[in-house]
Amino acid sequence: MKVIICGAGQVGWQIARQLSGEANDVSIVDHNPALVRRATDTLEVQGVVGFASHPDVLEQAGAREADMIIAATHSDEVNMVTCQVAHSVFDVTRKIARLRAQSYLEPQFAELFGREHLPIDVVINPEREVARAALRRFAAPSTFDVQDFLDGSVRLAGIALDADCPVLNTPLRQLTELFSSLRAIVVGVRRAGKMFAPEPGDQLFDGDHIYVVSESSDLARTLAIFGKPLAKQERIVIIGAGNVGLSVAADLENQPQRVRVKVIERDRARAEMAADRLERTIVLHGDGMDSELLSEAGIANADAVLAVTDDDKTNLLTSVRAKAMGCKLAIALVNDPSLVPLLDHLGIDAHINPRATTVSSILRHVRHGRVRSIYTIGDGEAEVIEAQVLSTSPLAGRAIGNIGFPEGALVGAVKKRGQFVKPTGSTELEVGDLLVIFALSKDVPEIERLLQVAVEYF
Repeated sequence: MKVIICGAGQVGWQIARQLSGEANDVSIVDHNPALVRRATDTLEVQGVVGFASHPDVLEQAGAREADMIIAATHSDEVNMVTCQVAHSVFDVTRKIARLRAQSYLEPQFAELFGREHLPIDVVINPEREVARAALRRFAAPSTFDVQDFLDGSVRLAGIALDADCPVLNTPLRQLTELFSSLRAIVVGVRRAGKMFAPEPGDQLFDGDHIYVVSESSDLARTLAIFGKPLAKQERIVIIGAGNVGLSVAADLENQPQRVRVKVIERDRARAEMAADRLERTIVLHGDGMDSELLSEAGIANADAVLAVTDDDKTNLLTSVRAKAMGCKLAIALVNDPSLVPLLDHLGIDAHINPRATTVSSILRHVRHGRVRSIYTIGDGEAEVIEAQVLSTSPLAGRAIGNIGFPEGALVGAVKKRGQFVKPTGSTELEVGDLLVIFALSKDVPEIERLLQVAVEYF
């Protein structure tokens, strides 16, 4: 597949790394020569220096032969014009654009992105993706990562194990015997910085970060087994009333169960705008680092604090102060991946990486065909793939244990005729079954070969 990626920042570079590693023909375009050089020096991609919206630049990148264009520059308008040029001049079949401005996404403007207007097939909005990620964190506060699959019926949860975990040093095979009715499987373990797919005889240890695929209705029980009981989030303080903070607060107001939300915003105009748009949320104007203001917001009795300002260090320090003042759970927005190793030392429970969230959202739409969803774990260490079994697939009609999945891959869930099935080696896969598969990045191409995914554009 020929793919052109416009924008060689962190998002574009990460997407290029993923797709070029899977033997796709990838070109990356950016007006910054240093970013293009970084991409061509570290990845097997072609680099073009120039403005992505210029037809001659797109032609140099191979737009006449391109199957897909991903516009992920820092400018919404450049991304939109790039898609328009790709459609009108080069007839590129599939166009994906990252758009930040919320006004483009208002329901009354839904017809804007049609073939007769702005021909963009998929619009990715980072702020909305981050807001959804934050809401998932609140739904499972004792996890450090969480993602839904199979229309919400299955949930991937990242759990940090500590000394209080009651099932440490227990082989996974024995856990399956002890909790035979539990519809959950440990699919990935990160230990000493290395990710692997566990064997049935492997044990779990203090300090492990594990990934579990669970039926959503069994998630609370799963967390309790690993020493992380599910707690209700009834009082939440949000630091920052930008697009993310505002979106999260509005969604919390619309939830069926009552959640008391307070928002702290440093900019007066932004705070006033937030107060006008939110109905039941209390908006306080001031610095989220101010201890007195945090006390006024009731941080000592809060179930969670969500720090989502546009400054990573402010988010980290605010989270640390909130925890020191008695807040039970701290979640911070962190753009800089080099800061992530500090989180455990600072006592911050979870973080949200907007770039990683955006990359996962884009990749979900890149791999069409029978791959329904993709979620990238960590810094591209592994992927969780939701896919459907095709009649032409070597998976159809065979038991999971006889298929020969690569060592770094595990099937975490199967859905047959609408019903969840906890997979075992004897589970036979049928045409139309839906699968959730964990795979280390090196094994993703083999998984896609087994699924026999043909890219379909529509």
